[in-house]
Amino acid sequence: MTNSIDIPSRYRMPTVFGPSPGPRQGPNGERFDLSDAPRTIASISFLTDEAELRKLLPPNCELDGEPIVTVEHVTLRELEWLAGRGYSLLSVSYPVRYRGATESVRGSFMSVLWENRCEPILTGREELGFSKLYCELPEPRILQGTRLHTAVWEGHEFIRMAFSDLAVGAPPNSPESDGILHHRYIPSLRRVGEAAVDEMVLSPQVSSAKPRYTSFISGIGKVKFIRSTWEDLPTMFHIVNALESLPVLSPHFSYIAEVRGATDLSEQRVLR
Repeated sequence: MTNSIDIPSRYRMPTVFGPSPGPRQGPNGERFDLSDAPRTIASISFLTDEAELRKLLPPNCELDGEPIVTVEHVTLRELEWLAGRGYSLLSVSYPVRYRGATESVRGSFMSVLWENRCEPILTGREELGFSKLYCELPEPRILQGTRLHTAVWEGHEFIRMAFSDLAVGAPPNSPESDGILHHRYIPSLRRVGEAAVDEMVLSPQVSSAKPRYTSFISGIGKVKFIRSTWEDLPTMFHIVNALESLPVLSPHFSYIAEVRGATDLSEQRVLR
């Protein structure tokens, strides 16, 4: 942990009990040191149909380059803000350029992010504007050189990621990017169908949190979004089915990496 000096306190509901501990605020208001935080990334990307992907763009955004979708399963460990515990997440993103009233940025738009723990979902939605949802993310099954990751809700599997022919490789060059973009939306309580908050936000690149790869293997990756009914996924079937409708035209790049170094995302800002 690092000490805090004149850092404003963060509050979340219920506020009557005082400031809320979380990823960006410890029990005594201190910041956490994530510079050596370990995580495992399992990533699959593929080329899809540009017209279909355009249907999933947020406000004031356009596709930036090839219509490449990236699905990542990440396991976080030894997290100070959870007193040494960890959790997993699975995201779907693609490259966009945002053109706002006063600025233009480019980066990866994180359209949806599933996590298997309540605390990061609440803090990430309320404090950062991430589109976070809950699901179960079981430990991967690893057998004779193959690796299988799944996303499950109430016994229903809706995403499957399979890796094979893995061999030691080198991380690809990172594309030019200002960071990760998110669409922050909070509905109005007074007017159904309208927003109380509707804005794009950015998790900017932070040089001090540049990831350090300790292991990197690449190979063949296949991802499958499993078409689901309302009975299967009462609040998420529309998301999974929209992703399932994206055709896989060709594989792009797949890898599994052990990485250290992260940021607590205190740099998050609203785009104008």
